[in-house]
Amino acid sequence: MQPLVSIITIFLNAEDYIEEAIASAIAQSYDVWELLLVDDGSTDSSSKIARDYSDRYPEKIRYLEHPGHKNCGMSASRNLGIQHARGDYIAFLDADDVYLPDKIAQQVAILESHPEVGLVCGRTKWWYSWTGNESDRSRDFLQKYALPLNTAISPPTILILFLKDEWASLCDVMVRRQAVETVNGYETSFRGMYEDQAFHAKLCLKYPTFVSSQCWYLYRQHSQACTTDSHVSGKTLAARQMFLTWLEDYLSKSGLQQSEVWRVVQQQLFPYRHPHLHRLWLKWRFGIVWRGQKIWEKFKITNE
Repeated sequence: MQPLVSIITIFLNAEDYIEEAIASAIAQSYDVWELLLVDDGSTDSSSKIARDYSDRYPEKIRYLEHPGHKNCGMSASRNLGIQHARGDYIAFLDADDVYLPDKIAQQVAILESHPEVGLVCGRTKWWYSWTGNESDRSRDFLQKYALPLNTAISPPTILILFLKDEWASLCDVMVRRQAVETVNGYETSFRGMYEDQAFHAKLCLKYPTFVSSQCWYLYRQHSQACTTDSHVSGKTLAARQMFLTWLEDYLSKSGLQQSEVWRVVQQQLFPYRHPHLHRLWLKWRFGIVWRGQKIWEKFKITNE
């Protein structure tokens, strides 16, 4: 018997995109799935759209909301979906993104053939061309990982990678239900930015991860996205500092103060905690680089 996959889609005022996300779940080549649509207090027509799909596909799609139709944040909404999920495996689909048709089938096959791993991830495509504009066609790019692909990676290698390089952070994952429960799901203190990275950090500290070279997930880039809004409003640095501080505390409580992850977190926190020293260090570093370039240019001219 094929394992059931629970797809969790949280949404807040996503009327422009949610139908395309739902359609990409329905179009999966793997048929043993359920879709949980978790409403985080929407005030537009996305609530009605989600309810309509739940009514049309009652055996496959369920609509969930917080008591009183409250807005409780992204982590609490994902946890609500997890609490109601029946699947052996749990996957996540943002309301403005799209699954490619073989996403579920191929990720299930990997998890079934690699019982030692807790989760599988693929390479996400940053998707600009959804607009249909000619100028956006060349902007699409595929996420890259500076590590071996199509194999299981032991912890905490991936966590260290995306601490050093945010572009390497996990976007498309499928996780064993047992692993999700073991790490207690998402951290409700993260209502928006970095809620996924806190969850992934807990997983990648504990479980091997299978990293595939395949792309199964289209990550729509648009002006209303949470990450875009955070960058425009200047909240990203504060959100990252909150994440790093939380991770430091989590590592401390886990007795990992002597680990490589701890050292990397301290390096990442240094600019926030010692901004003056960090600016001096940058000035010194780039001064050395600049002088090195001038010496090299002079050497080349002298020897031509």
